[in-house]
Amino acid sequence: MTSCVFCDIVEGIAPSRTIYRDDDVIGFLDIRPVTRGHTLLVPRRHSSGLADLPPHLGAGLMAAGQRIAAAMKSGAIAADGVNLVINDGRAAFQTVFHTHLHVVPRHDGDKLSFAKGLVVRRDPDPDETAQILRAALAEPPRPGEGPAGDHTADDQAADDRSAGDRSAGDR
Repeated sequence: MTSCVFCDIVEGIAPSRTIYRDDDVIGFLDIRPVTRGHTLLVPRRHSSGLADLPPHLGAGLMAAGQRIAAAMKSGAIAADGVNLVINDGRAAFQTVFHTHLHVVPRHDGDKLSFAKGLVVRRDPDPDETAQILRAALAEPPRPGEGPAGDHTADDQAADDRSAGDRSAGDR
C-alpha cells in the first residue's frame, strides 16, 4: 500500500463502496458520512491540494459532483439540496491529503451543521445507500438535472465484488 489511502482506493488495493467511476475521477461513500449518501470524489491522479490540481481534473471533479448531486436529488436519497465542498489544507480541515470533493445530500429541516456532523457520523446501512446511489446514477437525468454519463450500476456491482468485503470501511 502507498501512504495515500485514496490512491490505494483508486488502485483497488483498499476497500471502498464505489458508486462512480470515469477516466479521471472515482467516487465512493465516505466512511464517516455527514449525511446518508455523503460521497467523496477524487481524481485518479494524486494531487495533495488545489495548488497542484490540474484545472482539467478540477473541472472533471465538478462535473462528476453535478452528476452525483442530480442522482441524490432524483433517486431514493431524495435530497432537497446538495453541498459540494473541498477542504484545502489543514486549516480547512483537510485530513486526507489527496484532493477530494465532498458531495453531501441535504434535506429541508435537517438542521445539519458541519461542525456537529463531524462528531457522530455513521450510515446505518452503507451497502444499501451505495446501491440506492448506483441505481439513481443508472437512470437518465431528468431535464435540467445535469449531464448523463456512461457509468452503470452493473459496472459498480462488479467493482464491489472484485474488491471484497466492504464492512471494514469505505474511504
